[in-house]
Amino acid sequence: MAKQRFDAKRVALLSLLTAMCYVGRIIFQFLPNVQPMTAILIILTLHLSIVDGLIVASLSLVLSNFLLGMGPWTFMQLASFSVLILLTGIVMKPLYPQHSRWIFVIFSFLSGMLYGFVISLMNVQFYGIASFWGYYFYGLPFDFAHALGTAGFYLLLEPVLAKLFKKAL
Repeated sequence: MAKQRFDAKRVALLSLLTAMCYVGRIIFQFLPNVQPMTAILIILTLHLSIVDGLIVASLSLVLSNFLLGMGPWTFMQLASFSVLILLTGIVMKPLYPQHSRWIFVIFSFLSGMLYGFVISLMNVQFYGIASFWGYYFYGLPFDFAHALGTAGFYLLLEPVLAKLFKKAL
């Protein structure tokens, strides 16, 4: 892997993506768990790197949670996004772009479900909830909404962001 360069162009690009995630979370807050952030992080990690994905995830969460609410869940959100970013960078990036776009749409959907699973695991431990499966199944409609939203935003944003990355880098 080539040495990472954090020149002004790259910092500006990461700042733009952080702003997109922030605005996306704020604009879509009226729809529970439907927001473009997960899709943006997947697309970003596919085109740039795991480190870039983690930087944008961290900044986006902290900034948006100042408005939406800061608490222990912020660390849980970051841990869940970190799992998705690592999975994207290690497993899916080698497959991109030579495989069908639909594989990545399905991966985006499954990422939304995995995000909810990881959050549920941490919530059960942190809050001392007795039944993981009861808690998890109760939240499945929210995870399903997140998964559908992530797949839909991937379909919409991937062609646009792919062009941006080609021009910017």
